[in-house]
Amino acid sequence: MQTPPAAAPQASRATREPESRASNSNQSFSSLIRVQSLRKSYQTARGALELFEDLDLEVEAGEMVAIVGQSGAGKSTLLHILGALDAPSAGTVYCASTHVTSLSAREAAAFRNREIGYVWQFHYLLPEFTALENVAMPLLARGVGKGEALRAANQWLGEVGLEDRSDHRPGELSGGEQQRVALARALVCHPRLLLADEPTGDLDGVTAGRVFELIERLHLSHGLTSILVTHNMDLAMRCRRILRLENGRLTEITDVHPK
Repeated sequence: MQTPPAAAPQASRATREPESRASNSNQSFSSLIRVQSLRKSYQTARGALELFEDLDLEVEAGEMVAIVGQSGAGKSTLLHILGALDAPSAGTVYCASTHVTSLSAREAAAFRNREIGYVWQFHYLLPEFTALENVAMPLLARGVGKGEALRAANQWLGEVGLEDRSDHRPGELSGGEQQRVALARALVCHPRLLLADEPTGDLDGVTAGRVFELIERLHLSHGLTSILVTHNMDLAMRCRRILRLENGRLTEITDVHPK
């Protein structure tokens, strides 16, 4: 596991316009994600555990942003809050004009299905279903007819280079292939926002690089806004911005450069 280099002192709010880093840095951006005064705490046997306090974040439409930091810093929790899988103790999250933190449970589920694609470190594919069926699941949950859902799923398997593996179950696929199926499943509903939590963390170095290249390509070709949690600084440096989560605050890292 690689530890990010120490960041130069910056303001605690990660909302300023960054120095350009990636190939899409000349695009014109408008705000998609706005987080204001976010706080998250848990009650433990030793009292309240504060993960964040007064955390602000702004992500522009079309950006690819990496979030790095030590294990336990709250990176995954932050992604869960951004994606309406968890609620903050205080503060607000907006995705475009949607006030995410005010959604009911039913509204949050509809918002996730409509706007968010998730990729986790572990693929969480259903072992009894084929790759094609796994990719079709979000569309079926939305109420799309089976034939249409399977056609769309097959198209997305083609996008990730697995059209010839559509009838294979997860146990018959390699780790990299399983993660590519998971990526197709995340994007089959054409979300605006891709949230990826250590998407290459369970893969060897070569396979991780290939999966990340696929994420980059799909990010650009489908006009996604992507937020990735990673411990891999080589991959993080390929994103437009790198934010370090430490002691409940996000700080932009500007003293690293691509190799």
